[in-house]
Amino acid sequence: MAAAAAATSLLLRRNRNPQLLLLRAAISSSRALPQQAELSPDPTAAAPDPAPLPPNPSTGSPFYGENWRNPAAANPPSSLLPAVVGGSPFGAHNRMLAFSDTAGLKETFAKWMAEQRWEDMKQLFDSWVRSLDAATGKPNRPDVDLFNHYLRANLMTGALPGEMLDLADHMREFEVEPNTASYNLVLKSMVTALEVASAERLVERMLQTGTVPDDETYNLIVGLLIRQNHFDSALKYLDLMLKSGHTLSLTIFSDYVRACVRSGRLDTLASIIEKCKTTDKNKVLCPQWAWCIDIAETAFEANNSKLAPFALEFLARWIVRGENAKVQLSVNEGLVISALSAAGRTYSTDLLNAAWSLLKKSLRQKRAPTPEAYLAKIYAHSSIGQLQRALATLREFENAYGNSEDIDLELFSPFSSLQPLVVACCKDGFSTLDSVYVQLENLTRGDPPYKSVAALNCVVLGCANIWDIERAYETFMAIKDKFELTPDIHSYNALLCAFGKKKRTEEACNVFEHILTLGVKPNATTYSLLVDAHLANKDPKSALAVIDKMVDAGFTPSKDTLKKVRRRCSRESDFDSDEKVQSLAKQFNYRMGGENRREMLYNIEYNPVY
Repeated sequence: MAAAAAATSLLLRRNRNPQLLLLRAAISSSRALPQQAELSPDPTAAAPDPAPLPPNPSTGSPFYGENWRNPAAANPPSSLLPAVVGGSPFGAHNRMLAFSDTAGLKETFAKWMAEQRWEDMKQLFDSWVRSLDAATGKPNRPDVDLFNHYLRANLMTGALPGEMLDLADHMREFEVEPNTASYNLVLKSMVTALEVASAERLVERMLQTGTVPDDETYNLIVGLLIRQNHFDSALKYLDLMLKSGHTLSLTIFSDYVRACVRSGRLDTLASIIEKCKTTDKNKVLCPQWAWCIDIAETAFEANNSKLAPFALEFLARWIVRGENAKVQLSVNEGLVISALSAAGRTYSTDLLNAAWSLLKKSLRQKRAPTPEAYLAKIYAHSSIGQLQRALATLREFENAYGNSEDIDLELFSPFSSLQPLVVACCKDGFSTLDSVYVQLENLTRGDPPYKSVAALNCVVLGCANIWDIERAYETFMAIKDKFELTPDIHSYNALLCAFGKKKRTEEACNVFEHILTLGVKPNATTYSLLVDAHLANKDPKSALAVIDKMVDAGFTPSKDTLKKVRRRCSRESDFDSDEKVQSLAKQFNYRMGGENRREMLYNIEYNPVY
């Protein structure tokens, strides 16, 4: 500029007519006008469309950070959504502008979800909600389904539960209310972060605001509570879920079963299974085979007659499924014996029938149940009081193993194996014994007839247990006279027991001699009953003589028998016999122990004056 001014002043000093110089310079510096003719515009032509105006600030659009009609828009809460206009951050601005409605955006999101392009989904959604609709000029407004895609993308990229909850709340900025699917996505983030209290508050919020939880909601909250050992809260929502008619997932059901079994909440588990069976959607739920066995064993051990049938029902379902798939599944017979024993202890007919039915399905008619299974069933029927079914089971037992040469005769002994049936026969005294005897008489006239020495032995011993020696003797004689059967060693033992209880030692000894003359071999029970008969007559020396015969015959006296003999020696002050008992105990390696408590009770001096 300084150089141009200096040059101008030099020209003016040399030229004497400066006005002419300035005019020439002005003319030469002006643009030449066009010399060609131009047509005038057609007045009938349509004017071009005017450019659209920006959106109305009164609508509360996120484009405007300040709005006098919406004061909340001036200070919006913290959000993951940007509140300022910006370009596409990933260079897809032209493609984003092509989405004039939400349908095309949803199709793109569906494709990207399959490809797991979660970051691209978030960026495209951010750019789309900042842009204007080309047709209306208004800001793009997502619906609840499109916003749920955005929530899912944030969930899959590791958004925290607080951020997910803020996103769900900011849906209202677009005049969209979160639905059940929206809250489920937030709940998933809480489940991942193991935030139990927040998850419970969210579900309670859904219930209070009228947003109805669905199957996924309840399964999420129940699964979280079970994993965190909040059983009471889990039971609350599980009960609400079943009452509402929702479907419980098999995974959550298995987790709940596993948690209840490990924590010992068997009654709670039984009530939930019962509620599941009453609903059409959940009645098919069934744990895995291994867990069904664990449930059954735990229920039998705890004598839970309500849960045990459910466990056996689950096992039966698996057997049926295996048959349909041509896979044979069988239950261990020991488990069934445990079930029958539990049925006898809990007086449960349903458990008894379910256990025996399951055993039949497992055996598939390939062989008969073991003797232990029959005895367990007899015990269960006898304990419940079903004498007719107990006798019917005894009949099946004898038909299966009565003629076997390898069977142990003690399996039909009323003193051990059939003792539960004996107790049931004499439970109500002679009336029950007479009814059983009459029933056995009627069975002899059936087709085919049924005659059982083992059943009659139970009646004889039952008469002995109620101290009715006359009935015992008549029943014993009826074995040969009326039933035309041969008494066995158990029959003679029952009669010997009846005489011994009434302190008729001489008659008991006669029965023993009668056994020897018939050639019937006495067993250990015979000698033990004869020892008891002598002890009842306060004769420890004769009892020791019988023990000597017992040892010579090859039997070993029980520890309880030696204790009873020692006790009688102490009462009778028979020190010689007491020393012999001590030597027998050493011979058989018995630790007899002391009887201080019994001696204290025996030596109490009762004073009639209080």
